[in-house]
Amino acid sequence: MNLHTLLRALPLVNLPKENPEITELVQDNRKVTEGSLFICIKGLTVDGHRFAEEAVQKGAAAVLAEHELDVNVPVIVVKNTKRAMAILADVFYEQPTRKMQLVGITGTNGKTTTSHLIEQIFRSAGRRTGLIGTMYMKIIDQTIETKNTTPDSLTLQHTFKKMFDEQVSDCVMEVSSHALVQGRVHGCDYDIAVFTNLTQDHLDYHKTFAEYRRAKSLLFAQLGNSFDQSHPKYAILNADDPASKEFEEVTAAHVFTYAIEQKADFMAKNIVMNPHGMSFTLVTPFEEQQVNLKLIGKFSVYNVLAAIATAYIANIPLRTIIEAIEKVEGVRGRFETVRGGQQFTVIVDYAHTPDSLENVLKTVQQFAEKRIFVVIGCGGDRDKTKRPIMANIACQLATDPIFTSDNPRSEDPLAILRDMEAGVEGKQYKVIPDRKEAIQYAIDRAEEGDVVLIAGKGHETYQIIGENVIDFDDRQVALEMIKERQ
Repeated sequence: MNLHTLLRALPLVNLPKENPEITELVQDNRKVTEGSLFICIKGLTVDGHRFAEEAVQKGAAAVLAEHELDVNVPVIVVKNTKRAMAILADVFYEQPTRKMQLVGITGTNGKTTTSHLIEQIFRSAGRRTGLIGTMYMKIIDQTIETKNTTPDSLTLQHTFKKMFDEQVSDCVMEVSSHALVQGRVHGCDYDIAVFTNLTQDHLDYHKTFAEYRRAKSLLFAQLGNSFDQSHPKYAILNADDPASKEFEEVTAAHVFTYAIEQKADFMAKNIVMNPHGMSFTLVTPFEEQQVNLKLIGKFSVYNVLAAIATAYIANIPLRTIIEAIEKVEGVRGRFETVRGGQQFTVIVDYAHTPDSLENVLKTVQQFAEKRIFVVIGCGGDRDKTKRPIMANIACQLATDPIFTSDNPRSEDPLAILRDMEAGVEGKQYKVIPDRKEAIQYAIDRAEEGDVVLIAGKGHETYQIIGENVIDFDDRQVALEMIKERQ
């Protein structure tokens, strides 16, 4: 695509005299090749404008910037390169999300599990799927590592183009509040937007809960304001969460709800739980069906309902949906059981917010016969206000709370632990800063009928301490400790 054709997507931009062929869009100067359009992005720590000359030396045919630059290729100046990048990426990669069904999932907890459930249902229905989320990206069966829950707009559109080239018909993606505020999903043509729940998280970034809620609402507002019977838009909302009322107000899309407590389009009734799974009666707008799950916990019922509602709206037969759901054994790092032949239960879960920790511990209480050990920490350089809250929840709902390090990042691990301890003055707990030692302490003391919950990191296979990223997998560490004990 030549430069002039590409730039016509940007209004009120002066076209340069030169009209080189643009071979790719790049925002990382290290990835520039001959014919690239180099996009200068101002980041939190690095300003891409500083690398424009280097990009040109590597073969960049033009530069998109927020101010004039002294380089010997065309420089296109725009007010906001991030916003312009989203528009140009959509055009350059031929608007791939208009050619597939795109499902976006937002909320504090449950995004990863819900996205995997939806993907499994779609695959069972014979559809070719893509997946974008916290753990990885997938194109059919190819897995690609990711750094953020929701990548930047350039990476997203490039990925969507790859999916389209592989004939993906349906893509399911997690959409973070950061991505919505920062415009990373501008250009994504969502067909279905799903809301899981809203509880305290990311207040280090959003500052207030109201701002956090507003950020999440953007996904539903961005479904559009027109009605097209050949291309309908849907919002799937959790009727048991108060935030859904606001999200329903900001969207013009067709709204469908799911719930356990409130009246909704899709409901779960007569929930029966056991240590190995649960069952419930699914109520849809037209029929009722029995559902038997290998998953555990009320939070899992919500995730399943969201997935069922989404698939139902996407015209997948209910029988296919239920058959697919009933086969799912879980998602890596989400209430995942570690089995090493021990006589007690060990569970690894990604719970890193007050609400998710409370939900998981309440689920554990339903089948724990004796003691409940919980190994929990809080991430550094993240919302500090939730630290004492999470510590208090651990002390309230577990018999043996053990406070340890999560990903301290640039913060002093001991300072994080002091923040946690501020919420549990006078209560019984153990502090073991070294995470491996904390896990070993719990496993060494657990007996038959006990449950050990290792919370916070879930699927992660690393620990960030200062500027170092070290190998650390809660599941693998727990398994090693179990075997050492035998």
